[in-house]
Amino acid sequence: MIVRSFKEIEGTDRHVKSASGTWESKRIVLAKEKVGFSLHETILYAGTETSMWYANHIEAVVCTKGDAELTDLETGKTYHITPGTMYLLNGHERHTLRVKEDFHCICVFNPPVTGREDHDENGVYPLLTEEV
Repeated sequence: MIVRSFKEIEGTDRHVKSASGTWESKRIVLAKEKVGFSLHETILYAGTETSMWYANHIEAVVCTKGDAELTDLETGKTYHITPGTMYLLNGHERHTLRVKEDFHCICVFNPPVTGREDHDENGVYPLLTEEV
């Protein structure tokens, strides 16, 4: 059994800040836990825009606080995301999140991330594996 809090991982290698400066993520469950998914608390900052494409991962996101506009770049459809709203990128959709108010969310990734990932120039997380 694993029990840990987001508070206790602040400032550790599990607390990742993006190179772009648009988000930070506390990665409470990682690939090294060997449970088949990773679990994160992520904050995207108000006034920012982040384009992403999880070509190697499926991501589910639940908004817990804040306000953002999600655009599916493949269809052009836009969604208003507020607390209690979930979106699932089950088709590896390229998307942009425009944050109106600091956007707090809980994210689940499959396959799990290692904690070392950051978006590349295409908005993609590389598919990293744990070193054995």
